[in-house]
Amino acid sequence: MTNPVFLALDIPQIEPAKALLEKVKAHIGGVKLGLEFFCAHGSHGMHEIAHMGLPIFLDLKFHDIPNTVAGAMQAIHVYEPAIVTVHASGGLAMMEDAKAAAAEGCKVVAVTMLTSLDESDLARAGVGGTPHDHVMRLADLAQEAGLDGIVCSGQEVGEVHKRWKDGYFVVPGLRPSGNTVGDQKRVVTPRKARDDGASVLVIGRPISRADDPQAAARAIEATL
Repeated sequence: MTNPVFLALDIPQIEPAKALLEKVKAHIGGVKLGLEFFCAHGSHGMHEIAHMGLPIFLDLKFHDIPNTVAGAMQAIHVYEPAIVTVHASGGLAMMEDAKAAAAEGCKVVAVTMLTSLDESDLARAGVGGTPHDHVMRLADLAQEAGLDGIVCSGQEVGEVHKRWKDGYFVVPGLRPSGNTVGDQKRVVTPRKARDDGASVLVIGRPISRADDPQAAARAIEATL
């Protein structure tokens, strides 16, 4: 992939979403469609974005019993996503079945720990250790399950890359230098994440909410 940036296109109206994508598509490598977009627009929206010709990262974070997740994975074949997410905390069998049910060529990556969480959030959920410990445990489990890679923050991707040399690593929660952090807690710059081994850089608000999205996307691309 020549440009690792995937724009997080979580916009509630389809036409503004397409207009934004048209402005920036020359400076990104793909588009991430998450729960907000999928719930708002369904199959129609998926096909509308697919027609714009960029790889689609379908970020639905499947997390259910293995049979249900396998069925969901088969149901999204029609969208021909390049990347799909499941939750690593769904367990080994769920991840194995998700990968087995995925379309050929679709990368299945496991979400380890959301970038909006930190160590205090883990403790309140009854999970011991640091975010680093938690991510490493789940990364090892995802690798054992035969997945293509994981989703983790830029703070962990370097260490995961050392342990999983041929893994595919998706890093969200990125903020270019000078941008506000917002609701993210474990952030790095796109350049730092890429240098540490990130395969895909998921960037949303620094582009979509910029005064000039095209200039923002171009500036990020220039740092990579």
